[in-house]
Amino acid sequence: MKTLVATKCLVEYDDRGQGRPVVLLHAFPLSREMWQPQVKALQKDYRLIVPDLRGFGGTEGFAGKPSLELMADDVHALLEKIRVTEPVVLGGLSMGGYVALAFARKYPARLRALILADTRAEPDSPEARANRDNLIAFTGTHTAADVIDQMLPRMVSEETRARRPEVVEEVRRLASAQPTAGIIGALRALRDRPDSLPALAGIAVPTLVVVGSDDVLTPPSVSDTLAARIPGAKRVLIPGAGHLSNLEQPELFNEAMRLFLAGRA
Repeated sequence: MKTLVATKCLVEYDDRGQGRPVVLLHAFPLSREMWQPQVKALQKDYRLIVPDLRGFGGTEGFAGKPSLELMADDVHALLEKIRVTEPVVLGGLSMGGYVALAFARKYPARLRALILADTRAEPDSPEARANRDNLIAFTGTHTAADVIDQMLPRMVSEETRARRPEVVEEVRRLASAQPTAGIIGALRALRDRPDSLPALAGIAVPTLVVVGSDDVLTPPSVSDTLAARIPGAKRVLIPGAGHLSNLEQPELFNEAMRLFLAGRA
């Protein structure tokens, strides 16, 4: 479905199931389709609202300066447009986690709980910012398929590449379908994102931190910091998964979500 929201953005999203609302925000450079294993598993018990973030899938890109805060504004505007008035469980993986943290800063009253997967609160280091700039330049002269081929070795674990090649191909399919303008806009937003560490102590809702045991982009030590700074946060390690833990080990990821939601949603 598509709808024009108050941030003047045409947002494409899925709205499946019934019950307490759970909003899931996707990773870079994928789309809402990456959450299909979770939507299928949970839609009998919850209402799953899964949007494409700006510049990805069927959602319009940035017209001005890209920012994660504007992505968070889009999510809030979507909830307003489809008349979700009760607090939501908001989950995000990687870039989706950055957007979820921005949402938590701006709209704390709209939250029932948080799920932060394979993400971090710290801003990019100088080295990471330089890597973003290099990837922006690369994307400007290459296809989305070329971009994901560069990223894939660090996005999924060696175990996934060896034993679940269908997952690798699904990631490649989803990423290759994204417009390069959307990829560049997101890279700029990621590069320029603020430090979320100071705000973590103020998160007052139940929080689940999930990380793949083999995640090299946001390793378990980073998730330890995230969980330690959020009052009462619970951390779950997904064995055999890299950065895309929800796709690499969907059964384990779904079970972690189910247990958390059963007590929090």
